[in-house]
Amino acid sequence: MINEIQIQGNDIFPGSKLPALLYKGILRIPVLFPGMHVKNIFERNNWTNSWDAGIFTYHHYHSTTHEVLGIYSGSATIQLGGDGGPKLLLEKGDVVVIPAGVAHKNLDEEYAISAIGAYPNGRDYDMNYGKPAERPKTDENIAALPIPDTDPLEGSIGDLPKIWKRYNQSTQGNNDLRKIYSASAGNPGADDYLEPE
Repeated sequence: MINEIQIQGNDIFPGSKLPALLYKGILRIPVLFPGMHVKNIFERNNWTNSWDAGIFTYHHYHSTTHEVLGIYSGSATIQLGGDGGPKLLLEKGDVVVIPAGVAHKNLDEEYAISAIGAYPNGRDYDMNYGKPAERPKTDENIAALPIPDTDPLEGSIGDLPKIWKRYNQSTQGNNDLRKIYSASAGNPGADDYLEPE
C-alpha cells in the first residue's frame, strides 16, 4: 500500500500539488551491500544521480527535481512541509518519494538513518532553505517539472506516474485516497491530517 500525503505550500516553503508517497516496508534489504542493492533498484527504474548518506537535520527542499529516499539502515522521524508539518517514521525497508517544493528535515541525528537518494532521469538537484530570495524562481522551476515516466521501484508499470498524473489533472484528486496537510500556521498538530472538503 502506498500512503499519499499532500503538503500544501505556505509563505516559507512552496509545497506541492503532488503528494509525497510513502511505501512502508517495501524493500527487502540484504545483509551484504544493502546500499548498493537499493541504488541498483532505483537505477533500473531510471532514478539515478544517487547518493548514500544520512538525511539532513534542517528543513530543505529541491525545486529542480523530485527525490526518492530508500532507507537501508536505522530509523528516524522525518518532518515534511516545515515546522508544524506531518512527521513520518522512516525505517529500514521504507521508501519515500518527495515532490519538488516539499521541505523535509530529519528530527533525529543525521546518521541515525542510512539512505540512498536518487532523482528521475538523473536530474541535478538544487538546495533551498525557505529564504525569501529563493522565490518566485523556485516556484517557476517546480511548475516546469514533468511528472516522471517511471516509479522508482517498478518502472513504467509502477504507481507513481498514475497517482501523480491524477493529482496533476485535478487539484481535487481522489478524495477517497488522499489526505491533505497544510503546513501553514494555525492548523492541527504535526501528526494530524486534514480531510479534503
